[in-house]
Amino acid sequence: MSKPRCVVLDGWTLTEHVPGAPSSIDEPSWDALAQCVDLTVHARSTPSERLARAAGARLVLTNKAVIDRALFEALPELAYVGVMATGTNVVDLVAAKAQKVIVTNVPGYATESVVAHVFGLMLELLMRTAEHAGAVSKGSWCQSSDFTFRLGSTLELAGRTIGIVGYGNIGQRVAEVAQAFGMRVLVAIRPTKARPSIVNVGFCDVDQLFAEADVISLHCPLNVETEGLVNARRLGLMKRDAILINTGRGPLVNESALRDALAAGRIRGAGLDVLSVEPPKANHPLLNVPRCLVTPHVAWATTAARHRLMQILVSNVVAFLGGNPLNRVA
Repeated sequence: MSKPRCVVLDGWTLTEHVPGAPSSIDEPSWDALAQCVDLTVHARSTPSERLARAAGARLVLTNKAVIDRALFEALPELAYVGVMATGTNVVDLVAAKAQKVIVTNVPGYATESVVAHVFGLMLELLMRTAEHAGAVSKGSWCQSSDFTFRLGSTLELAGRTIGIVGYGNIGQRVAEVAQAFGMRVLVAIRPTKARPSIVNVGFCDVDQLFAEADVISLHCPLNVETEGLVNARRLGLMKRDAILINTGRGPLVNESALRDALAAGRIRGAGLDVLSVEPPKANHPLLNVPRCLVTPHVAWATTAARHRLMQILVSNVVAFLGGNPLNRVA
């Protein structure tokens, strides 16, 4: 019995390795997937290439390559789309249901990696480790009259309040780690919702959270309610020594308003792993802004997280082929 044809449209995000080729021992491998399907892996696929590459495939896997209604309608043999990520906004789920195509995602694989990145950004903005190390490498310590020198104030996490917007798996884990650092935890909740009783976690509305928190970390999904959640008004509510962390989605933040707040010294700093357009243009308003750390959407991408992603991805495909889809979103 022949294997069903499976096409990966943008496999480079998971691993550069292709089936049958030598790879680093640390890199995830497509080989387990190739054992159960007739697999073709493309590193990247432009919009004009997606139809030709997916034609005739029963299974298509994607990370950021968009699969819209037109593509669904042009692929009559397509039965399964596997999103190689947690977010599914690149797939038209309504069109998938109309075409009776099963869609799955990969939840939870990057929780520990994203949480570590959150605290990496947070600690750098508060403790300024890289700034001080950079100054030492330029000779500042050698020129110091004293055994120590400071580039400005540094702040502890202990005793400070972290405000978390979005209390799913990542938000909850951020809360746990924050508590281990001795932080107070506030979680945003809609005013109309009942406030759950969770030990050592307080709940409040978004505006109160922005006013009270020393650190605000965004982990909510992007939708019509959360787009532009961080705007000029809410930035104006923040304490002057507060920081903003965004490892969720870029459009949660009004980037021009954040630039203005940073330029005016209205808040202490911001750490962002996501922007509204990725990759950004060279003139993006938040690039090269003092006290703004921008990393290139890498919080999810540790080697361990990508191995977990591959394992769940293969499990999803095997379950679909067995007639019992896992992690189904459509």
